[in-house]
Amino acid sequence: MSSNAPAPDPAGRPASTGIDAGIGHTRAPADDETGLGSLHPRLPSPLQEVKDARFARHGVRLLLKRDDLIHPELPGNKWRKLELNLRAAADTGPRPLLTFGGAYSNHLRATAAAGRLLGLPTIGVVRGNELASQPLNPVLRQCAADGMRLHFLTRSAYRHKAEPEVLDALRARFGACYVIPEGGSNALAAQGCATLGRELRAALASADGPLIVGVACGTGGTLAGLAAGLAEGPEPRPRVIGFPVLKGGFLGAEVAALQAAAFGARTGDWELNERFHGGGYARTTPEIDAFAQDFTRRHGLVLDRIYVAKMLYGLTILAEEGTFAPGATVIAVITGPALTA
Repeated sequence: MSSNAPAPDPAGRPASTGIDAGIGHTRAPADDETGLGSLHPRLPSPLQEVKDARFARHGVRLLLKRDDLIHPELPGNKWRKLELNLRAAADTGPRPLLTFGGAYSNHLRATAAAGRLLGLPTIGVVRGNELASQPLNPVLRQCAADGMRLHFLTRSAYRHKAEPEVLDALRARFGACYVIPEGGSNALAAQGCATLGRELRAALASADGPLIVGVACGTGGTLAGLAAGLAEGPEPRPRVIGFPVLKGGFLGAEVAALQAAAFGARTGDWELNERFHGGGYARTTPEIDAFAQDFTRRHGLVLDRIYVAKMLYGLTILAEEGTFAPGATVIAVITGPALTA
């Protein structure tokens, strides 16, 4: 059924309707020492209400937290995860940034863009040395265009990327570097993502009924910080559902460890739903593809298939199953834009 949405916009710009217009947008203060202020992130990110019959018929309201609009070149929520890491890197002096990711990593893309904008060399360690002899996909092509030096590791070596032997070999090859882990997920990233939770608490302070926040998860840093930021307010705390885009059931322990490192202990009301990974990272199903296409027709937003489509598909199925009580507000965090060639 139609939501009276505007025509699809491949850039994913929100309509100027709903509660978005009632939330102010501020720019980060200038920071002459690091140059980060010159990047002008759009914060807080917009909060957009969409009318979706699949939620509405169960008495549930759907909002989109548009973190994909924070910065045009640091896609999605990556600004939140990178900001404190970039400040820490600046504090250690001018060194290249070295980080890790898969072939379709938004984190690699964002780190490469940040390096270009800030004048920092970047090195991307990519999972899968078989990719070295293949044409670069759109993500890696953009990384290279932004000046990132790409280094491909075998998948077996990549699994040990955090071990001293692998890191020592990378430093021997590339020299002294500031190392940011895969997905940007470390204690600093989780602390940066806590601002996402604080923004939502402030924007929804007067909302009635239960609050449920959904977010796609790769390495868990966004979920760790989001849940912590939401937990800072009074009871009842909003419930956070993380939707892993990888299979394996390992992410819960990693999110808990990130929270312990960043905030001292596990915090917030969060859980993982493993039903909607679509077969694993960068994989999908006909059902997820059909859902993503239908969502675009209904609401004018082209969905990222690797993360966002899986999360929104999961929330929609849960709504149809009656998981959310009538009167609830569901907030879907749009962590990244759709990939373009």
